[in-house]
Amino acid sequence: MLIQSKRVWIADQFIPAQIEIDDNKIVNIYKYNEKEGASDYGKKRIVPGFIDIHSHGAYGFDTNDANEEGLKNWTKRIPGEGVTAFLPTTITQSREVLTKALANVAKVAEEGYQGAEILGIHFEGPYLDMKYKGAQPQEYIAKPTIEEFKEYQKAAKGLIKYVTMATELDEDYELTKYLYENDIVVSIGHSASTYEEAVYAFANGARSQTHVYNGMTAFNHRENGLVGFSLRVKDMYGEIICDGSHSTPIALYNFFKAKGPHYGIMVTDALMAKGFEPGSKFIFGGNEIEIYEDGSAHLVGTKGLAGSTLKMNQGLKILVEDAMVPFNYAINSCTINPARCLGIDTHKGRIGVGYDSDLVVLNDDYSVHQTYCLGKEMM
Repeated sequence: MLIQSKRVWIADQFIPAQIEIDDNKIVNIYKYNEKEGASDYGKKRIVPGFIDIHSHGAYGFDTNDANEEGLKNWTKRIPGEGVTAFLPTTITQSREVLTKALANVAKVAEEGYQGAEILGIHFEGPYLDMKYKGAQPQEYIAKPTIEEFKEYQKAAKGLIKYVTMATELDEDYELTKYLYENDIVVSIGHSASTYEEAVYAFANGARSQTHVYNGMTAFNHRENGLVGFSLRVKDMYGEIICDGSHSTPIALYNFFKAKGPHYGIMVTDALMAKGFEPGSKFIFGGNEIEIYEDGSAHLVGTKGLAGSTLKMNQGLKILVEDAMVPFNYAINSCTINPARCLGIDTHKGRIGVGYDSDLVVLNDDYSVHQTYCLGKEMM
């Protein structure tokens, strides 16, 4: 199969090019119109497929629901926003609920599904700080231990690839070191860590931060906190929710300006409410949430932010058009940067020979015209 456009994102720029796809791989890159028979997308932009490493659910399904059909419906529909691969993300709950959720993702991944590829599982909690727990139910927050994590990983059949935890509560950084040694990303989040504690977590293997600015110690000129750590340590990955609500466009700009083009990661932190109208109410982590007009999700009781309904293509538009982030920073944040963070950048995250044929065709308004997941048309 051949597709082409006058604007294909290669080597940090748009060039006229043809892409030859054989099954699930890109096998050749040609000059525009070099070979006959290509599907021509004209001036529509072709970019690498989006990778969302932090998303709880959509379309009425939450990862903790442990429902096979709900997960399959999710994977099938999110290519509509350009997502070609993702990490279904848990929220703190009882051992029984989490074990079933992990086993469900493993079962679907093993038995097969259509759409966006399940790259693994993002295990958000239960190893979190009480003060910065956000919408996570406090009654199930637990002390991190290697023994307990091994039981969860057994249920997941090895699919846990990314763990959000308050590393300052990890005694002697034992779990942090264990995860690092087993190629599982440790992300500091929902944490009361000081700047100095974050430095030690980094030294012991932590390599990312979960939804920077949210669920963490803030920056000020005397106590720099986790936000200060994110802005200072350039080679620490940082996820950031790019909906303009969790962080203003100015905050988004400042984050990417400090972080540079290679370590910022756009995430949606989307909930099961994605795809529903404002005013809809759902139960998330045992708490009732409501969707506001701007698409953000809030706890009904406290009005606090609890997640988003953001779509990845909308996030890209907000970064470029509202936050004025350079396009290469913005596109990297949802393609090659998450791939590099997960250690899969040899075959995911860019357009080139030998890479998976995960591609998104974007209209000028950032709406998705077509998505290819491992070479298969999704729309």
